[in-house]
Amino acid sequence: MSGSFDFQYPWMLLLLPLALLPFFPVRRDVLAFAWLNLLPEDRLGRAMGFLWRLIGAAAIAAIVLALAGPGHPETQQLRVGRGAEILVLMDRSRSMDERMMPSDWRTLDPTVRLYHLSRGPQKARVARDVLAKFVAQRPNDRFSLMFFSTRPLNVVPFTQHDATIQAAITAGEVGRGIGDTDVGRAMLAAIDSFAPRTYSGSRIILLVSDGGTHLDDRTRERIREGLRRQRIALYWIYLRSYNAPSLDSDDPKLEAIGEVALHRFFKTLDTPYRNYQADSPEDIAQAVADVGRQQNLPLDYYERIPREDYSKHFLLAAALACVVLLGFRLMLLRSWE
Repeated sequence: MSGSFDFQYPWMLLLLPLALLPFFPVRRDVLAFAWLNLLPEDRLGRAMGFLWRLIGAAAIAAIVLALAGPGHPETQQLRVGRGAEILVLMDRSRSMDERMMPSDWRTLDPTVRLYHLSRGPQKARVARDVLAKFVAQRPNDRFSLMFFSTRPLNVVPFTQHDATIQAAITAGEVGRGIGDTDVGRAMLAAIDSFAPRTYSGSRIILLVSDGGTHLDDRTRERIREGLRRQRIALYWIYLRSYNAPSLDSDDPKLEAIGEVALHRFFKTLDTPYRNYQADSPEDIAQAVADVGRQQNLPLDYYERIPREDYSKHFLLAAALACVVLLGFRLMLLRSWE
């Protein structure tokens, strides 16, 4: 059945004729009298008897309808807002469990900075906390979350439900990271997440990682073409490790370092790309805030309205009918006494 009302198990409706059973006479309802004219006319009794059967039939019908699974079918509703479709691609490699420099690291003597590294917060924890606030502050965006290390793990598809994304971000702290980081494979999986979706506005991949890798030519071309075809902007929040080189360095010798090589490749993309180098928790917060300021464009999207089940209403009606029948039976037994 289509439209505004349907049944999950329409074949159960074949049991509806059972609702007629209360109207069939049974043997215990037949009493023998020598002459019916001796009995006084009992209109109230007849009415009560009919009402008794009618309530019983309603109870049976309500139970059958509840078993058929009535409800309002799933729909999609077009909504218009301001924001973006943001896929958060978060690194869950082992290096993300390391610590960042403390907030005051720039004021420390360079010769003793390493000894203060233990005071810094864990990279992954800082990233999760900042992203959780970012999601909470952008109710009109549609978010998706994907973790990656040796392979990508799609945690939550695109949704506007804040609680779902918040729970997924929190789940990222479970367990420890894996040693390797395959950024190329993760980027391709992130791009593919946009492929089945109709383009409706600004699209972003927000890469949160402290490492990079050297990509082969085929992977580079697939990433370049995928970002261009799906019209996706790329933002990389680079959580720099202690003594790691700056990504913007022009030293050609640094091309051998995976993070630098990846950054230089991203700069050659045909689509928008921006890098944020974060050395401390404050740097991450500023980077995420800047992304939020830049991406606040008109956005059309379809919101999935899940199926609404009406079975509980029919079961409640059946229960009330049974309570009425029980009360009527008790009242009848007392009158006989």
